[in-house]
Amino acid sequence: MSDAKQLTAAQRDDLRAVAAMMIPASDEYKVPGADDPAIQADVLATLGRDTALVAQALDHLADLAGKPLAELDDARRDAVAQEFRTGGGVAAATLVRVVLQCYYRDDRVLSSLGLELRAPFPKGHVLPDGDWSLLDPVKARGGTLRRAT
Repeated sequence: MSDAKQLTAAQRDDLRAVAAMMIPASDEYKVPGADDPAIQADVLATLGRDTALVAQALDHLADLAGKPLAELDDARRDAVAQEFRTGGGVAAATLVRVVLQCYYRDDRVLSSLGLELRAPFPKGHVLPDGDWSLLDPVKARGGTLRRAT
């Protein structure tokens, strides 16, 4: 079963609400909020071994709220979130980490931070396939023998 199927619809709604509270969209910086559908899809697709802790955190939030967090007004949602931050433990930390890691790998967010959307090497210098000349200095040093312990 996929990780996304392990969260209920109410938990997915609460996850979206938590993400929106953590990082709202910004027109000024031209970035989406963490509740953006593409970012939420990434979160659900990559939960993996964190699924149980994220579900536990979302259930704890719903218990504190007395109903799904997504159904609360903003003031009550903020109060519940504050209470959750102080007593959420490992599950709360996992929920925050999962949302942040997916948010900060989104191309739109990386672009707004001035980061390139590709690996930093080779910085535009394309190496021809099969050109191993970069290893010539290493080969010239000769072998290094070490005693195995």
